[in-house]
Amino acid sequence: MLPVWWRFRPAELRIDVDPRKAKPVDTLAPVHERMRAMGDRLRDMPRLVPGDPGLRARFREADGELYVYIEDTRRDSLVGYTVFNRLIELNRRADRHIRAPHSQYDPAWQRRGLASAVYRWALRRGICLMSGARQSPGAHALWQSLSRHCEAGFADLRNKQLSYLGREVEHATLAELHTRMFLLGEGWTLERFRRETQMA
Repeated sequence: MLPVWWRFRPAELRIDVDPRKAKPVDTLAPVHERMRAMGDRLRDMPRLVPGDPGLRARFREADGELYVYIEDTRRDSLVGYTVFNRLIELNRRADRHIRAPHSQYDPAWQRRGLASAVYRWALRRGICLMSGARQSPGAHALWQSLSRHCEAGFADLRNKQLSYLGREVEHATLAELHTRMFLLGEGWTLERFRRETQMA
């Protein structure tokens, strides 16, 4: 369980992006156009968004990374996407198991559980997730929510080596760029994660 001060102090996170400054049409429309050329490289995810028949979720894999797209078929537009990136900061063994998600969703579709559903899908596939060096307040809230349903913790990442910091960290440690939060995918235990990633 994360400490109360960690859960309710989003203003002091290491903020990377202010989503209010982005224009979704500028960032999502070009991605949607590229999707049209992918054809059968995109695979359907029929049960990802069961509450809205007008939404379609699809994904693809390329170079060890996963790309998940959610479209509004009624308006023929892209609602948003999540990319599960490889982290160049990791050593080769850890890179086999960990991905760092990055999401971009139209503000009109935020707070509807779409990104959460995509992250849970990845965790059910046994993918372990790790935060980037910076998070937006929205990402912070999402990770906090997911950590209630799976094994989570913090690690120091530098020189391609992970060092375990525990399930909770002090605020000063959290503020460090080397401090990363991780979520373990289905089938993983902390002991296995430490062994497979060579986490100290």
